[in-house]
Amino acid sequence: MATFEYRAMQTNGGVSEGRLEASGRQDAVRLLEQRGLTPVKLVESGNGTVAASRNGAAKAASSNPAAAAGKKWGWQSTKISFAALEDFTRSLASLLAASVPLSRALTILYKETANPVAGAKWKELHDMVIDGISLAEAMNRSPDVFPRVYVAMVEAGEAGGFLDVVLGQVADFQAREKELRAKVTSAMMYPAVLLFLAISVLIFLMVFFIPRFKTLFEGFDAALPLVTQVIVGISDSMRHYGLFMAAGVGALIYLGRRWFTLDSSRRTWEKWLLRSPVVGPLAAKIAMARFCRMLGTLLGAGVSLINALAVSRRSLGYQTLIDLVSDSTERVKKGEALGASLADCRALFAGSTLEMIAVAEESGRLDVELVRLAGVTEVTLDRQLKTAVALAEPLMLFLIAGLIGTIFIGMVLPIFTIQDSIK
Repeated sequence: MATFEYRAMQTNGGVSEGRLEASGRQDAVRLLEQRGLTPVKLVESGNGTVAASRNGAAKAASSNPAAAAGKKWGWQSTKISFAALEDFTRSLASLLAASVPLSRALTILYKETANPVAGAKWKELHDMVIDGISLAEAMNRSPDVFPRVYVAMVEAGEAGGFLDVVLGQVADFQAREKELRAKVTSAMMYPAVLLFLAISVLIFLMVFFIPRFKTLFEGFDAALPLVTQVIVGISDSMRHYGLFMAAGVGALIYLGRRWFTLDSSRRTWEKWLLRSPVVGPLAAKIAMARFCRMLGTLLGAGVSLINALAVSRRSLGYQTLIDLVSDSTERVKKGEALGASLADCRALFAGSTLEMIAVAEESGRLDVELVRLAGVTEVTLDRQLKTAVALAEPLMLFLIAGLIGTIFIGMVLPIFTIQDSIK
């Protein structure tokens, strides 16, 4: 038997503190609930929070041999899927809306989940909440599972006392985000396949096809055309230094990723991307749709405008756009209207959009209008993505045909030169 120190909420709203003996953490929670108490903090005497958390983790591993075996042999995936997180969010929102205490709701979720990795993570959240840590802070300690925007929304819901409503809105937002991401991925799939095929065909021609023509040309003492010399030179380089070239490309990719980790470099890339002809407007509209839906969702859930702006700007994804909205947030804090404060964010909002936001703010329907704007923008995005892909397909085919045609012409031209030499 172990001794636990607890702090719990009584049914009348009072706080009760004391000690109790139990065989383990779960037994202690059950004893408190039988007394009509809702645990807020539960720490094993003498061992502290860290020991209690380790004890809970050990029990989770022993009760789930599959997860333990996976960690032992290294084949078990440690990543929680997007679908598992969405299901957790929606289930937790439903339980809290049914007046189930947070600790009991987390207990139900980690016991009922079929994914051992997700179950271990939900139990970890439960143990931290039982130890007196807020749900948002507990989630913030797992940034690989819970995005910053997710944690910020949960924090706003906890502060406002409407966590169940915010979690439901988060689940809806996640579903729409997944749908939008799927549309972008499917739109880029065909151009990516064409690009891969083009590169594969070029490598095959340069490594296996061109050398056979080269041996044919070497038997004649005739000068090759310039385009043929360039093609043969590239082929020789790829055959003799292909591994070094591949290593160089890998090094460039690695250095590029390191370059992106620098804040100044990332901002430079974002400015160039947002100013590009086709990709820039699409990226800005995607960011605007996410921002409007997030802001409208939070305002509809009862979050204040200042806090909602602080959370929503993180969903933009581009630091340059976040800086613009941060300046607008400061102007709103000084008493300026939202529509007027966003006037400088022309990279995100068109003049007509700002006018609609201003009118909705005056009529008290800002949350509804923002969600409507997000929906309209997503429909427009879907149409523009299809148009962009329809234009990209012939461009890619033209590029492939141009490269292969150039190689073919470069190999055929020496035949006429050889004929002239024979004559």
